[in-house]
Amino acid sequence: MRKIILAAAAAGAALTLSACSEGTEENTEATVDSMAADAETNMDAMGAEVEQMGTDAEMAAEEGVAETDAALEGAEAEMQDETVTEAAVD
Repeated sequence: MRKIILAAAAAGAALTLSACSEGTEENTEATVDSMAADAETNMDAMGAEVEQMGTDAEMAAEEGVAETDAALEGAEAEMQDETVTEAAVD
């Protein structure tokens, strides 16, 4: 009789562990899927940020070029004015 009770208890424990393992496996798969989705979302967000940084850098470079061109044109105009003034004095 004891052997039958022990066998039944062992079988019950095995079924319980089996059910736990199946549930754990499903939870693990769900966790992995969630982590993959989070990683993809983060990569998309980082890509958008990097793209925006590139656009901002390009705009800043264009502004710098425009300011440099304006400064050079101003300096050239000043040199021409000084040259004309010096020529008139001589």
